[in-house]
Amino acid sequence: MANGAIVSLWRYPLKSMQGEELNASHTNDRGLLGDRALALVDAETGKVVSAKNPRKWPAVFDFRAAFTASPEPGSPLPPVAVTLPDGSVISSEDTHFAEVVSAALGRRVMLAAAGSPQPTLEEYWPDMAELAHQETVTDEAMPAGTFFDLASVHVLTTSTINRLRELYPRGRFEVRRFRPNIVVRVTEDVAEFVENKWLGQQMRIGNEVVLDVTDYCPRCVMTTLPQGDLPKDSDILRTAARHNDVHVGVYAEMRRTGTIRRGDAVTLV
Repeated sequence: MANGAIVSLWRYPLKSMQGEELNASHTNDRGLLGDRALALVDAETGKVVSAKNPRKWPAVFDFRAAFTASPEPGSPLPPVAVTLPDGSVISSEDTHFAEVVSAALGRRVMLAAAGSPQPTLEEYWPDMAELAHQETVTDEAMPAGTFFDLASVHVLTTSTINRLRELYPRGRFEVRRFRPNIVVRVTEDVAEFVENKWLGQQMRIGNEVVLDVTDYCPRCVMTTLPQGDLPKDSDILRTAARHNDVHVGVYAEMRRTGTIRRGDAVTLV
């Protein structure tokens, strides 16, 4: 019996920029094909540019990245079109890409297409008692050869979003704040933060894809930042910290690849 269904899919072609909502996506052993395929790298430090440090990179969420065509298995990834804060668009293949984006960010960056053996990023921890650190910036290691924070697939349920809304009604809890890849609507009565019970299980999606649910997904200051019409709101993160140990959704890794489509049945086994 199905536990739910896919209600939305999200891919982020260029790390830490806003991404694209999809009706379907091919997958590979690193999740949705093309997800976090590119990143900006700080030319001074060599660290991956991330909205996790908004004091250094306050404008990253004002950029949006989308592939110019749908990525296909076995083929080179198509170029990425990046929409800048002023509304102009530049291709990742443009020879002036780094120069233009650096000017918009106010700091020199380079475009990278593959993770280094030991990629790192900086994470700012706000002054929030519920967090492991307060009012400091730490260096965080990323999985070797990738631009992921901790794992390749982030799964979130609509029931968790709705529960957070109940806990903090003034907060605008929307999917885009949490940047998941897969959003599931569960079809049965569920416990609070149902994803917590999925650890160690397999998630079967449609007739092809199988994921291993591997860990909780801890959230960070990024969830509090403004995005478009979403306001800055520190209580978004504080609510998750107080009621679910700062976790929102779960991480998963690909066990069997295929195509994921909006509406696909989801079964936990």
